[in-house]
Amino acid sequence: MLNIVSLVIGVIALILAVFAFIPLLGWANWFIIPVAVIGAGIGVLSRSTAGRNLNLVVIGIGVIRLMLGGGLF
Repeated sequence: MLNIVSLVIGVIALILAVFAFIPLLGWANWFIIPVAVIGAGIGVLSRSTAGRNLNLVVIGIGVIRLMLGGGLF
C-alpha cells in the first residue's frame, strides 16, 4: 500500500517537473523536490522499490533543472 502511495506522489511530481521545464517556470522545482523527497521517504517504508526509485529520478531531474537554470529559472 505504501508503494502505491509513493508511486502516486512520484507520478504527480513527475508531471509537475515536466511542466517546470518551460522557461521561467524552473522555480517550481523548489516545491516539486520536497514533494518527491516525501514520496521517496514513503517508498523507503514499503517492500517494493518502484515508488522510491521513481521519486529519486524526479529529485534528480529537479536538481539538474535547477542547476541548469542557476537555481531560479
